[in-house]
Amino acid sequence: MSDHGAENELTDNIEPPEVKLTASTLSNANSNWLVVAKNKKVNRDWEALIQRYPENCIRCYEDLCNAPTTRQPKRVFPLKGKGYQGAWEYEVTSGDRVFYVPDEEQLKVVVYYAGKHPKKAPVP
Repeated sequence: MSDHGAENELTDNIEPPEVKLTASTLSNANSNWLVVAKNKKVNRDWEALIQRYPENCIRCYEDLCNAPTTRQPKRVFPLKGKGYQGAWEYEVTSGDRVFYVPDEEQLKVVVYYAGKHPKKAPVP
């Protein structure tokens, strides 16, 4: 007897990086970078963030599409530390963050966390 329920749970969070992060319908971003979610859970968390703060998320999405490695004081910056090499943080609101890893060779941004500001930055 096989357990297909457990198998589905394991594959639920697996999403190929080629799947775009859900873009707000209000965004008119001409994308230079492909912005993707690490998995379905991250995309769902991003969608919930869009529902709460649409304008802030539009700005975040457009920034990730066009200049994900451009620092903005106290809003967009690379993370420091051993486990965070290449990872960046984007302050969507005072209490919400998006953490991502830009790949300059592929012009791709992989968002690996979207939601409430955690006490400790998640590791990619």
